[in-house]
Amino acid sequence: MYLGSNAISMDSKGRLAIPAKVRDSLLSDCAGRIVVTAHTEERCLLVYPEQQWQLLLPQIESLPNINRKAAKMQRLLLGYATPLEVEGSNGRVLLPPTLREYAGLEKKLMLVGQSKKLELWSEEEWFKYLGAVDDGDDELPAEVLSLSL
Repeated sequence: MYLGSNAISMDSKGRLAIPAKVRDSLLSDCAGRIVVTAHTEERCLLVYPEQQWQLLLPQIESLPNINRKAAKMQRLLLGYATPLEVEGSNGRVLLPPTLREYAGLEKKLMLVGQSKKLELWSEEEWFKYLGAVDDGDDELPAEVLSLSL
């Protein structure tokens, strides 16, 4: 499980170091093999352990691409999907320019655990997202209404 959030830095070449706790989980879960792709609703990246991506891939491929919204999701998820490897010794990953540009990533980043995957945000966008006022556009699903925290 990938939980918690970590402030991390990326250098000018797109290299970032995965924090030790997350790196250790990735190395044991998937030997450091990950797939990074675009989030379809936010300007951040999704980071999947390889086997988790392989479970999700058939669902993405089976989306009805005659539907414009489903086709856009498919194009983003598959079009940006990039297999990468976490270097075991120092936990570094090199993000390609296309992924960095999509999410507006510069030096300061936030790596946010989401149970079976991680999200990678520009630190500025992450804090904007947290501070954003809910415009009431999206109704809460019934499953959320029954959740007791």
